[in-house]
Amino acid sequence: MPITAPPTTDRVSRRFPGISRNVFALGWVSFLTDLASEMLYPVMPLFLVGTLGATPALLGVIDGVAEGMSSSLRWIGGALSDRLRKRKPFVVAGYAISALSKPVMGFAAIVLGWPLFFIGRCADRFGKSIRTAARDALIADSTPPEYRGQAFGFHRAADTCGAVLGPLVALAVYLYWRTVRANLHYLFFIALIPGLLSTLVAALAVRDIPHESPKDKPVAPPLLQPYPRSFWQLLAANALFSLGNSSDAFLMLRAREVGLTFASILLAFALYNAVYALAALPLGSLSDRIGRKPVLITGWVVYAAVYLGFAITRSTLTPWFLMAAYGLYQAMTEGVSKAFVTDVVPQPQRAGAIGLFYTASGIGQLLASILAGSLWTTHWFHNRALAAFTFGATCALAAVPLVAAVRPRQER
Repeated sequence: MPITAPPTTDRVSRRFPGISRNVFALGWVSFLTDLASEMLYPVMPLFLVGTLGATPALLGVIDGVAEGMSSSLRWIGGALSDRLRKRKPFVVAGYAISALSKPVMGFAAIVLGWPLFFIGRCADRFGKSIRTAARDALIADSTPPEYRGQAFGFHRAADTCGAVLGPLVALAVYLYWRTVRANLHYLFFIALIPGLLSTLVAALAVRDIPHESPKDKPVAPPLLQPYPRSFWQLLAANALFSLGNSSDAFLMLRAREVGLTFASILLAFALYNAVYALAALPLGSLSDRIGRKPVLITGWVVYAAVYLGFAITRSTLTPWFLMAAYGLYQAMTEGVSKAFVTDVVPQPQRAGAIGLFYTASGIGQLLASILAGSLWTTHWFHNRALAAFTFGATCALAAVPLVAAVRPRQER
């Protein structure tokens, strides 16, 4: 039997073309998860360095290993989803693991210190590695090709609305709950609540799309699959870009260096996410109309400009504009790159291809974060931020001609 076509006639998609019931539900799941995660993300470097006594170099290693592991394992999760022809079990399990990892990180202030934080951080990212490729493939499976950029844009907008609210909730709790001001680890326990709610929504509201075996390939696909040449070109471009895409924690450390307060850093991070949320849907829809490459290339150029700006600024005002521009970069690349992957690979290979795409990202981000942390603490350079951020900008610009050469299947 042929592979089942994506459903396009449920009540949600009739009212909002391209936004099916699954896409809508997964948007809520990601909203709740990012609310939990972004309550903590801008706090993590300050908690790790200030409360647990880690160095910036150790911060780079911990965040690089955790993020690198997350992205590196996404290929396995995605390939297993393709092989088993199921998406939902990976989605639910991944969100559950990430939710339960939050209090583990908080307990690091009570016992074991940064090693326990490292374990919790890796568990959080492991949950992400299980769910991400299967979830993105499920979004593509649930959406007609002509609306795929819009669907991914909607999902990123919903996801990022949670990311906007998260730092604001953290700031409110920090300002109005005296106990939290003295004990930052309480935030990690509070973040468990929206994390568990997201798992519940994923379990109850999301439905799998059946994957029937094609007549010419009745057996389950192997983990290692022969992807189209255009996918490998896109993968190479993204790998080079990722080599300069260090952890966002370094942006927050740089903002602290130029004089932003703890509260200002949280608000600047909320501004970044607000711009991201507002721009993700229209820019995703724009990629449906003009193609993925122009939007993705523009995003990488904006990324390079932001990194160069952080490298040279000494003003407490500039980081606010740079974080807003960073939100535009994310809106132009995150959802669009996933839609681009689904443009160049057939349906049965989607989860594995998306996972492998992020495996390349993970390896690059691991190296980028370790390198940035090393440059930050070395005495070889007078301006350590200049060395770290200029390297990231250079990698982004060097990747542009590579992605410009990629040809989606419908163009050939």
